[in-house]
Order: sequence, then C-alpha cells, then structure tokens
Amino acid sequence: MAHVISEDCIACGACLPTCPVEAISEGDIYSIDADVCTDCGACVESCPVDAIAQL
Repeated sequence: MAHVISEDCIACGACLPTCPVEAISEGDIYSIDADVCTDCGACVESCPVDAIAQL
C-alpha cells in the first residue's frame, strides 16, 4: 500500500526531504508515485495539514 496526498496539500515542501526514496513530486498539489513509495510513513508525520494518508 502506498501513501497519497489529498487536495488539502498546500505545497509547502515539508514532505520532500523526509522521503527516503524520493517518491514525492512537486506541483500545485504534490503527488506520491505509488510504484516507488515503500510505505514507510515518514511523510505523514512531516505534513503540517495532515494531507497525506495511506491508501
């Protein structure tokens, strides 16, 4: 199971440095590549608006 970023994302960038496999892509709303995500959950804790959840 991968993690996903919801429309609540404010594109602050807090999650980018926490991902050990660089599965997060920047944009108006960031996204997580499910094929790369290892489901470690590090990004969940870093999000200030709770926009990241497990699928």
